[in-house]
Amino acid sequence: MNVQERSNLRTGGQVLIDQLRIHGVEIAFCVPGESYLAALDALHDAPEIKLVVCRQEGGAAMMADAYGKLTGRPGIVFVTRGPGATNASAGIHIAFQDSTPVILFIGQVGRAMTEREAFQEIDFRRMFGQMSKWVAEIDDAARIPEMVARAFATATQGRPGPVVLALPEDMLIDRVACADARRYRAVQAAPPPEALAELAERLAKAERPLAIVGGGDWDAAAVENFQRFAAAWDLPVGTSFRCQSHFDNSHASFVGDVGIGLIPKLAERVKNCDLLLVAGARLGEMTTSGYTLVDIPVPKQALVHVYPDPEELGRTYQPALPINSGMKTFAAAAAQLKPPGKVRWAAWRQEARADYLDWLKPLANPGKVQMAEIMIWLRERLPADAFIVNGAGNYSGWIHKYYQFRRYRTQVGPTSGSMGYGTPAAIAVKLMHPQRIVVNFAGDGCFLMHGQEMATAALYNVPVVNIVVNNGIYGTIRMHQEREFPKRVIATQLKNPDFAALARAYGAHAETVTETAQFAAAFERCLAAGKPALIDLVIDPEAITTRTTLTKIREAALAKGR
Repeated sequence: MNVQERSNLRTGGQVLIDQLRIHGVEIAFCVPGESYLAALDALHDAPEIKLVVCRQEGGAAMMADAYGKLTGRPGIVFVTRGPGATNASAGIHIAFQDSTPVILFIGQVGRAMTEREAFQEIDFRRMFGQMSKWVAEIDDAARIPEMVARAFATATQGRPGPVVLALPEDMLIDRVACADARRYRAVQAAPPPEALAELAERLAKAERPLAIVGGGDWDAAAVENFQRFAAAWDLPVGTSFRCQSHFDNSHASFVGDVGIGLIPKLAERVKNCDLLLVAGARLGEMTTSGYTLVDIPVPKQALVHVYPDPEELGRTYQPALPINSGMKTFAAAAAQLKPPGKVRWAAWRQEARADYLDWLKPLANPGKVQMAEIMIWLRERLPADAFIVNGAGNYSGWIHKYYQFRRYRTQVGPTSGSMGYGTPAAIAVKLMHPQRIVVNFAGDGCFLMHGQEMATAALYNVPVVNIVVNNGIYGTIRMHQEREFPKRVIATQLKNPDFAALARAYGAHAETVTETAQFAAAFERCLAAGKPALIDLVIDPEAITTRTTLTKIREAALAKGR
């Protein structure tokens, strides 16, 4: 091979980054590792791809998930082998259960070292097999364009989700001549005309219809189209768990979220409706209250299930009308359906809406910090395009109950219930939308799982407002503990740092709030700070949910003889 021929070759790392350029990648998240140095070196020559360096691989993967949620394009994350991959798996599991397009690139041991349990070696096909749509290892640098193109297509088509590609260290330094792929084009299944006709016929004959929307296959236009459809048919519409911003909560058709702690009257409506239209949601455990709202395998309701993956249709519930369709194509088609005349269920929708509005009335909780009042203040203070991000924990119940989401994907949270999500996810959201307000809620247990990403926020000066709801316990677990094993408290008490002092150590603005009246001014100071900020919101541990207390849960359990 002469000098001219060698100069036309690219390393595997260069080929890889060239493919990311072709596929329109604008940002990538990483924790650097020696196993993919050649890819990092190639990124040095790709300034159009913003590389965000994180402090833990789980945080990097959660940032990629947040990007995928907001854009519908794959979030890109690079981590090293072994411990880097195991840390990142938390974010990949979130992306899988949330149907979020993500591509995880993992540095891998050299090809000559495999099957020897080399340093940090893991067979990623086995490790990620149940939490991703596709896992592969690229053994030939010349195949990088083919396999990366497939990764983008797989992550975005059908039910969106994560893809994992392992990159052997020596493969990334091989020099090869290969043709680049074209930019991927995601395609969506469209609803058959006969299915739409049957949907319209079933709706026209219904007495008590109800729709539930959710899942990861929407965009703002699809939401607007579905809202036009709902308005035309005067349909009551609920949203699946942590998908509240999939439908304007101020819309007359919105009747509440069908998730944890849903409105009791709404639960009865789900059970007793005669037509249940589910668009985009899987009807998983959280949306069905532990599979109790809809009978298995044949629902009592006439179930019309619209979903992008045909394998999900009939997986748990046998629908009367299964429709394999993407949400964008379905919502566009549904918006064209018009009722044959005046619908007969106007009172049914009006009553459901009234139940929802009544649900918004604040309930007091024990202690000097009233969470309902704070959420209502935020609801009235924040613009419609503000983002509310959260991790997992009972504190999120106040968000679900009292905040009203008016724009698509202004709610960003893990349907998988993964703690630690909010802090890194909020950073990604703010990086993408620097002019919009981003508020992250985290419990004290939740925050310390990925709170170190405050260092990432400081590095890139990302002015997210973090609200740490601090009750000194793993609240959700303590709630279940008191319900099942009252008075036998173990493993749920926490010893916390001074969160405000910790935030200041990262270079953030910080406030401590111990009573409701302090919150508004503290929040405004955080917004005005122009840098990462944190409010340590100290609440009474008795304030365990929006509706009850630890003492009442314990007393009820003891009364049952537990």
